[in-house]
Amino acid sequence: MTEHVDVLIVGAGPTGLALGIDLARRGVAALVVEKADALFPGSRGKGIQPRTMEVFDDLGVIDTILAKGGAYPVGAVWKDGLKVGEHQMFEPSESDPDSPYDTPWMVPQWRTQEILSARLTELGGTVAFGREVTGFTQDQDGATVEFASGTAVRAGYVVAADGGRSVVRRTLGIGMTGETVDPNPMLVADVRITGLDRDNVHVFPPHGDVGFLAVFPLAGTEDFQVVAQFPEGTGIDLSLDGIRATVAARTHLAPEDVTELRWASDFRPRAALADRFRAGRVFLAGDAAHIHSPAGGQGLNTSVQDAYNLGWKLGAVLRDGAPESLLDTYEEERLPNAADMLGISTRVHRGEVQRGRATQQLGLGYRNRSLAVDTRTDLPEDEDALRAGDRAPDRTLDGVRLFDAFRGPHWTLLALDTKPPAAVGDAVRVMEGPAVETYGTGLFLVRPDGYVGWAGATEDGLAEYADRLGLRVG
Repeated sequence: MTEHVDVLIVGAGPTGLALGIDLARRGVAALVVEKADALFPGSRGKGIQPRTMEVFDDLGVIDTILAKGGAYPVGAVWKDGLKVGEHQMFEPSESDPDSPYDTPWMVPQWRTQEILSARLTELGGTVAFGREVTGFTQDQDGATVEFASGTAVRAGYVVAADGGRSVVRRTLGIGMTGETVDPNPMLVADVRITGLDRDNVHVFPPHGDVGFLAVFPLAGTEDFQVVAQFPEGTGIDLSLDGIRATVAARTHLAPEDVTELRWASDFRPRAALADRFRAGRVFLAGDAAHIHSPAGGQGLNTSVQDAYNLGWKLGAVLRDGAPESLLDTYEEERLPNAADMLGISTRVHRGEVQRGRATQQLGLGYRNRSLAVDTRTDLPEDEDALRAGDRAPDRTLDGVRLFDAFRGPHWTLLALDTKPPAAVGDAVRVMEGPAVETYGTGLFLVRPDGYVGWAGATEDGLAEYADRLGLRVG
C-alpha cells in the first residue's frame, strides 16, 4: 500500500528538519525521510548566523540552541609551541535594537539536528530513517517516490533536501553551475584532545608545503573540531592514526594527545548553484540547491533560510487557499539570494572579505520581487530605509516586542499612526500604535517569515495584495 502525505521531505539535515517543523506547526501532513539509519554525526556546519537564530526563535528552539552552544572564542595563533598573536574570527559588531542576536553562535551540526528533531517530534512530525530514494515520477497532481525497500510514498509536493549529491536533483536532470574554490583538499574531524585550552580557537598557520591547521573547541561539548588543508592531489588519511600524524606534524602536540576520533571527513571546497530550484511538484533546498565553501558559515544558514521561505508558502497553498502560483516565488526569491551568499562564501575563503555584517544574513531580503509591493510615494532616497521585501526589524510597539508579535505561523499587520482596515481575517494579527523607529508611519504587512510583503501610507491596494495570498484584509 502506498502511503500518502501532503509533502515528502527527502533528507533529515538542518534543511529538512527545519522545513518539517514549519509545516508541522501549520497542520500540513509532512514526512521527513532519511537514507541513513540515524542523524548526521559530525560537527561540519557549526556556525549559526544571527538571521538563522531569529528563524530558530520563531520555530521554538532558540532557548535550547543558546543553552547548548556558545560564542566563538578568540583565535590564538601558534608558532613553535608558543602563542604569538591573536586572530579575530569575526569583525566586531555593535548591539543593534533591530536584531536581538548580534554575533554568530557555535553549535555542532549534530547537536543542531538533535534539537530540531526533538522539536519536530514535539509538534507531531516524523523522521523515517533507512528510506533510500531510488526514483520517482510526477504528474499534475503530485509525485510518487519509490524507495530501495520496495515501498512508495505519494505526495502532493516533494522537497529535495538530500545534500550536494542529491539523488532527487539528478533524477530531475537539473544541472549545477559552479567552480572549485580551492584545489587543496580539506580535512574536518571531531576529536578529543589534551594539551589545548578551550578558551581559544587554536590556529597553526601554514609553513613551507604544509597547509594551515585550526582546532576549534566545540561549544557545549568536550570535543574539538580539527580543520586542516592539504596540498592538491593529497590523499587524506581519515583514521585516528592519520589524524594524529597530521596534528603532530603541524603543532607542538604529540600524536597521543589526540585521544579519540569521533567523526572525520574530507572534501574539496567548491561553490555550485542549481540551474533551477523547482521542477513541477519538486523543489530543491539546502545543499541540493547550492554548495558552499565552509568559510564564512553560510551553507547551513542559507539552507535553513530556504526551508523558512518555502514552509509558509506550502502551508498557504495546502491549508489557506492561496493560489498554486505562489510556489513559483520560492525560486524567484531564493535562487538569487543563494547566488549572493555563494559569492560571499567564496570571497571569505579567498581572504577577499572578512566575516562580518554581510555573513550574518541580516541584510538579505527580497526587494523588487513579485511579493514585495510598496505603494508609498514619499520613500526616502536612503537605500537603507525600510522597504517592502526587506527583513522586518525588531523594535517595541506600546511595550510589545515586535519579534514576539511576529512569532508563529501568522501574518502581522503593523498599523503605525495609521488607521488599519476595518476587517481582517484570522490569519493576520493586527498591531496598532504610534510611529516606530526604522518603520515610521503607515501600514506594513509582515510575512510569516519575517519580511515586509506590502507597505503603504494607506490601505489602498492592500486588499488586492492580500487576496493574491489567500488572506482577507479589508
